[in-house]
Amino acid sequence: MEYAATYNTDIGIRKSTNQDSVALRIIDTPDGQVAFGIVCDGMGGLAKGELASKEVITAFCKWFDEEFTNQVLEGTFTVLRLRDEWNSIIQTENRVLGIYGSDNNIMLGTTVSAILMYKDEFYIVHVGDSRVYELHDSVRILTKDQTFVAREIAAGRMTPEEAKVDPRRSVLLQCVGASATVTPDFLKGKIQRNAVYFVCSDGFRHQISEQEIMEKLGPKNTVSTDELKYGCVYLTELVKNRKETDNITVAAIKTM
Repeated sequence: MEYAATYNTDIGIRKSTNQDSVALRIIDTPDGQVAFGIVCDGMGGLAKGELASKEVITAFCKWFDEEFTNQVLEGTFTVLRLRDEWNSIIQTENRVLGIYGSDNNIMLGTTVSAILMYKDEFYIVHVGDSRVYELHDSVRILTKDQTFVAREIAAGRMTPEEAKVDPRRSVLLQCVGASATVTPDFLKGKIQRNAVYFVCSDGFRHQISEQEIMEKLGPKNTVSTDELKYGCVYLTELVKNRKETDNITVAAIKTM
């Protein structure tokens, strides 16, 4: 499998800082190319959200550059080891950020959504309401939002239409740094060829439809990396024109 990747991040139309953080990696290995993408959305109403998101991004990138790369070269990679190491990163960062917040009398936290694409499989770790999508024949949301309204919809106590206008729509059930305990979601699946996988903060998706996403980022319209980049930028500007007030970030990976 080979990959092309790009990202776009924007402070948006209202906030004074960009609390989103993003990273992409594509490396060549004896097993073929490997891709890794991650987006962390620092909590908008919490102090130092940008510090929290960058701290978690840095920890995951250090893992990828050092631990994961060595495992590939040594042939010691396993799914169980991946899950344990990702969980360890999240638990460590939750403690570190919690201690920092307590010492400085502030509350800070971040979502985290990351995808690793290795051989023919993808692996996802997820906390919060950033998302991972797969665009192939259709739009597929691979993660589940860990929010109050998502829980209410799943329980049948709220409709999707009600959730869009509910004042609690941004309330997270957990995040890294501001939760006493964090239980990440882990997912695994088969990589589709000629598909686009993307990770985004919630600000990217609120004001656009799945049809618009497919039209600009779908595999048929992103033959080149330039087209993939154009789709990310176009949709970001569209979201801003529709008065989205949050930071906006998307990281896209195209499979060949």
